Amino acid sequence: MSQAASDAPHSRYKSLLLFGAPGVGKGTQGEVLGKLPGFHHCSTGDMFRQLDKTSELGKLCASFGAKGQLVPDEVTIRVWEEGMRFRISAGLYSPARDLLILDGLPRTVAQVAMIEKHVDVQKVIHLTCSNPEEMVRRLKLRAIKSGRVDDAKEEVIRKRWEVYQAETQPVLNCYARGLIADVEGIDTPVNVLANILAVVRPLYDAHTAR
Repeated sequence: MSQAASDAPHSRYKSLLLFGAPGVGKGTQGEVLGKLPGFHHCSTGDMFRQLDKTSELGKLCASFGAKGQLVPDEVTIRVWEEGMRFRISAGLYSPARDLLILDGLPRTVAQVAMIEKHVDVQKVIHLTCSNPEEMVRRLKLRAIKSGRVDDAKEEVIRKRWEVYQAETQPVLNCYARGLIADVEGIDTPVNVLANILAVVRPLYDAHTAR
């Protein structure tokens, strides 16, 4: 298949899903992997934060995040689809060349079906959380460092944890057990990265060997 055909808007992207609770380290690991040749990191959280805060869509998405709630499925997919079209047209991401690392999508069972026409899931990297209190501490620290003061509120953080357990955790049941690799996320970033690379290296080798 030619590069032009592989990069067509309706091609299914060979993807790795970074999955896990808020604060477990998906963004950190995704950013590191995304800097390696042959990988492209796509964070829906970053896409939301990059929206024009004065636009109707930007205000709508921000209103849900401030309450610790998920942005509605239809809005999330709209933002993501537009973001992916931009990345391909701008040459930032090539489906033929890169494995797509999806961070923050899908977050609901409904979104699994909504992205299926776009995404060919090669592996689900499930970052597990053996210490929820460490997750709360990380989220508070991250919010303060990034200047998102409202995100540092403990009630908002705990609400996100509840929403994750109710709406996002069931997403794992949509994928075959053989597709899911559990990696402990509450560890040093280097150790977590090493364990992730052990899982994704065979997939990377297969993708680049085509």
